[in-house]
Amino acid sequence: MLALHSYFRSSASFRVRIALNLKGLPYDYKGVHLLKDGGMQLKPEYRALNADGVVPTLVVDGRPLIQSMAIIEYLDETHPEPALLPRDPFDRAIVRGLAQEIACEIHPLNNLRVLKYLKHTLKVEDDAKDAWYRHWIEQGFASLEINLSQLGHVGRYAFGDYPTLIDLCLVPQVFNSQRFNIDLTPFPTIARIHANCMELEAFQKAAPGAQPDSE
Repeated sequence: MLALHSYFRSSASFRVRIALNLKGLPYDYKGVHLLKDGGMQLKPEYRALNADGVVPTLVVDGRPLIQSMAIIEYLDETHPEPALLPRDPFDRAIVRGLAQEIACEIHPLNNLRVLKYLKHTLKVEDDAKDAWYRHWIEQGFASLEINLSQLGHVGRYAFGDYPTLIDLCLVPQVFNSQRFNIDLTPFPTIARIHANCMELEAFQKAAPGAQPDSE
């Protein structure tokens, strides 16, 4: 039995939803609204599952798993097909590195906790906050575009012709960029990979607008 505690617009939750869909694994969706009533993720009942007060949390037979990248690797190890990481150790390290470039370098600077701190604690104006958001995505995408191309493994997807962990991280980050009207023209490889991914039902069903708690 799998239960995913998720917020429809959470990038990290989006990654895990894609993985579950690609693996064909049914799960119960548990909506955790990050804004209503001060944030459901901060309530004691949720923090009993995830003390960090973040999403996602995947509960497996009553036992919680935290952190999207660890959750996805757990799913890949316990349900090996279709594989989200290459079998070759060097290739696997390349995929992990590019995925972490998104998950560890781009995404953390723009997650909800950071934006709320900028706005409510540091009293940053909305225009400046949005400029912050766009700056870190554009800078991150500029590096990622080069790294994807120079590695020479780009096919229909970020690493060959089957989705990998890179794609699971890339698609939610592109979704974020679109919310802030970031022009993807300077990043043709990223734009093409995203378009190809979004042709797949597993990605479509995982999209924020397809979730039961979507607004």
